[in-house]
Amino acid sequence: MDSNTTPATAPLSPPAETPSGEPAADPGAVRRAAWAGLIGTALEQYDFVIYGTASALIFSDLFFPNVSASVGILASFSTYAVGFAARPLGGLFFSRYGDRLGRKWVLVATLLLMGGSTLAIGLLPTYGQVGLLAPILLLICRMGQGFGAGAEQSGGATLLTETAARGRRGRLSSLVMAGAALGTALGAVAWILAQRLSDDALMSWGWRLVFCSSLVVTVVAMVIRRKLNESPVFQDLKKQAERPASPVKEVFAHGRRPMLLVLFMNFGISTQSYTYQVFMASYLVTTVGVDKDFVPEVLLLGAICGGIAAIGFGTLSDRLGRRPVYTLILSALVLLPAPTFVALNSGSKIAITVAIVVGFILACQGAVGVQMSYFPELFGNRYRYAGVTLGREFSSVIGGGVAPLICTALVTAFSGSWIPVAVYMMLVTTVSLITTRMAPETLDRDLNTPVDSTDPAEIRARQERALSSGPLTKAGG
Repeated sequence: MDSNTTPATAPLSPPAETPSGEPAADPGAVRRAAWAGLIGTALEQYDFVIYGTASALIFSDLFFPNVSASVGILASFSTYAVGFAARPLGGLFFSRYGDRLGRKWVLVATLLLMGGSTLAIGLLPTYGQVGLLAPILLLICRMGQGFGAGAEQSGGATLLTETAARGRRGRLSSLVMAGAALGTALGAVAWILAQRLSDDALMSWGWRLVFCSSLVVTVVAMVIRRKLNESPVFQDLKKQAERPASPVKEVFAHGRRPMLLVLFMNFGISTQSYTYQVFMASYLVTTVGVDKDFVPEVLLLGAICGGIAAIGFGTLSDRLGRRPVYTLILSALVLLPAPTFVALNSGSKIAITVAIVVGFILACQGAVGVQMSYFPELFGNRYRYAGVTLGREFSSVIGGGVAPLICTALVTAFSGSWIPVAVYMMLVTTVSLITTRMAPETLDRDLNTPVDSTDPAEIRARQERALSSGPLTKAGG
């Protein structure tokens, strides 16, 4: 059935409705969804941060010891990139079920896969113990991490956006990125504690303890997610028997435009985010020459500030609109790379800290905090989960997945110069900025409609409402 011609379905319980006809938000369901999204994304980010930090600091010695230092780091970042390559595969797989069986089922499955893969990394033998088998096993575990992460953030964002009340979607959905900030902070703390060990202890069992600690986060997240409710929008689709047989096919058939908008709007953000979180950690140690112990401390402060910024920007988007806030962040990020590298190469710990913190505030959490409500609102109700997931995860492959690898290769190819890296960061972010100016505003859009926000009739109706009522305001609380 064509998703753009399917009649809008009637909302389910709770029986109270907003003036627009959407079901009123259940405070208990919103609270559970918020915690589920926050904790689950914290686990995903924790897994990726501890892996990325290990790639920058120790994995070249543990799994690629028979090559030069620069080649070892490239090899470590290559396994890191494989995790991102697996994300769209996981997105394709789980998207089929997120719009058919429900958001909750997928969020439980991805949680177990991510947590189990990270635990397995902590139990792997090293190159010195089993030779070439060690990096092969590391690669397999990394693929498991990426496969599970492929539907995690998008699932949490979709669930929260569909559960929250109008006028509060931006703030509540941004809690997903507050969870990402929490995961980054926990990963930084884990490495700060691990680096207090002697070098021998860290390289023998300390790094294993860091990865095995993900078991604690997995258990906590699982307890919370088992009590989770499905979103009112999905319950409505289920009752009306409107769930698509193949959400992925429907996205490619009817939702290509919003999916491509998501892909390119996230491209620059994903690139800059993982450049700050992963590449710059390696750059500070290998090129600038800062102490390894300093890196996790800066990441910790950046994560804390980024988590606060995510909620702040999400709340601001509820007042000013998604597109203006997202445009403002992207515009700043186009200009940021050169000053950032000047600060990093100054060697000043204060300048380095400010540069990394600003990067976290804008790229790592702030912009993505707006995405958490903006991207789900771009799609109609039949394939929203699949559309958000596919767009974000394919952009993560060409963006964040290869960013540390490309940046390291550029520095190596241009004799240590940071200028090509800064140009690369600016160009990809410009692509996202231009795409954002082509995207529609979606603030307080009816999420029960099967029509995408890019539908011409939808855009005309919204423009007419804006002209008749003045500037966009919150449609309800």
